[in-house]
Amino acid sequence: MSSPSGARALVIGAGLGGLAAAMRLGAKGYEVTVIDRLDMPGGRGSSISQGGHRFDLGPTIVTVPQGLRELWSACGRDFDRDVDLRALDPFYEIRWQDGSSFTARQSTEAMRAEVARLSPGDLAGYDKFLNDSERRYWFGFEDLGRRSMHRLADLIKVLPTFALLRADKSVYAHAASRVKDERLRFALSFHPLFIGGDPFHVTSMYILVSHLEKEFGVHYAMGGVGAIALAMAGVIASQGGTLRLNAEVDEILVENGRTTGVRLADGQVIAADVVVSNADAGHTYDRLLRNHPRKRWTRSKLARKRWSMGLFVWYFGTKGTKLKWPDVGHHTIVVGPRYKDHIRDIFIRGKLADDMSLYVHRPSVTDPTAAPLGDDTFYALSPVPHLGFDNGVDWATEAEPYRQKMQKMLEERLLPGLGDHLSEQLVFTPNSFETRYLSPYGSGFSIEPRILQSAWFRPHNVSEEAKGLYLVGAGTHPGAGLPGVIASAEVLGTLVPDAPRRAPVRMAAE
Repeated sequence: MSSPSGARALVIGAGLGGLAAAMRLGAKGYEVTVIDRLDMPGGRGSSISQGGHRFDLGPTIVTVPQGLRELWSACGRDFDRDVDLRALDPFYEIRWQDGSSFTARQSTEAMRAEVARLSPGDLAGYDKFLNDSERRYWFGFEDLGRRSMHRLADLIKVLPTFALLRADKSVYAHAASRVKDERLRFALSFHPLFIGGDPFHVTSMYILVSHLEKEFGVHYAMGGVGAIALAMAGVIASQGGTLRLNAEVDEILVENGRTTGVRLADGQVIAADVVVSNADAGHTYDRLLRNHPRKRWTRSKLARKRWSMGLFVWYFGTKGTKLKWPDVGHHTIVVGPRYKDHIRDIFIRGKLADDMSLYVHRPSVTDPTAAPLGDDTFYALSPVPHLGFDNGVDWATEAEPYRQKMQKMLEERLLPGLGDHLSEQLVFTPNSFETRYLSPYGSGFSIEPRILQSAWFRPHNVSEEAKGLYLVGAGTHPGAGLPGVIASAEVLGTLVPDAPRRAPVRMAAE
């Protein structure tokens, strides 16, 4: 089925933002082609299978599922018929070195009970924090996050609200103003790390995540996030769109200030009326537009930006452990001995520290397709410096020693006897992100979401550099994370006009 308008749109990158953009454009009547250099759709949300274990490479948590349902609805489809989404309760458990823990759940009363158990004197402050979080959700997510911020006037209009909500304060500073217990301060402030932000510098607008989790829950897609990507590809195909895998875009072509299409790495030129880049914004401007003069996003401007941290991820399978470690659920955060100074090592000093904090994902407790019968699949993620520091980490020599430190920590704090059960293994370092996803400096989440790198200050969804060029994904507005990249495609849908309809051909007898 081809587009009745004949208008062609091309999407660079089959990440979740790119796939969502393709769905939106297909619903607008465009004939859409999506091009990706990987062998499957999903981008960071793709997977690798080894020895019966499915390693979901990127995002594992699905929040704000109504964003996905609205996307499907815009295409005349039912999300819940295509994807099996399971609500998780508890969401995750946080474990500290002193043996204390905090279990995050959807029930407000259950959360208040956890706060009271750790620090009864902080209960009133926690209640205020929840109210603060809800206010920022309605403004930051439902308002700013769902509309374009490409005009300076858009920014000027919201500055009074930014000031009223103290957007100049950091997430951690806001949490610290409400609760005194350092463990609770961590529990209420670590969330920016899931979108590549330093909790001690990212704007306090991001405390909205606490409301977002409480209101809409934390979910897991059976088959992993990759199952969502495959379902998206199915919708695109049903619209008459095309997904070209194992093909890389080398350049966005521009004539007289307007995009005309792209050139692939093999030299093939594909013409398009609209080009949408789901490649990293830095890669889009520094590489794909390298032969076109840029007004705003020059190489020097990009080099001055602060980029999100890198990620060290150890994916591993375990034999015969289905009934082992019964206290370890789907999501666990194992906190190291330091917080603020460790974050400073990662984001400011660019130093690979000896200690670490880990996010551990065990999908096989929910999804039997993630591992062979009786076995488990895990991934353990540690934030690390990106590759852009002068004292950059040499991962060719550091990867295995770091993995061994990670294993030791897991054996001591979470998974005793782990080494006796290990089977399949895979390691991603920032170098992996640089080569697999073409992410500048191997950063995990593109440009860091500091206040002067958010909203209008972030690369816009409609490019300033060439007419007909648009951006979606983590590096553009509203930002990283699954809800953010899906919302970037929603914003795109408000910017790209519907495909022009061809006038009906009149027969001579008429």
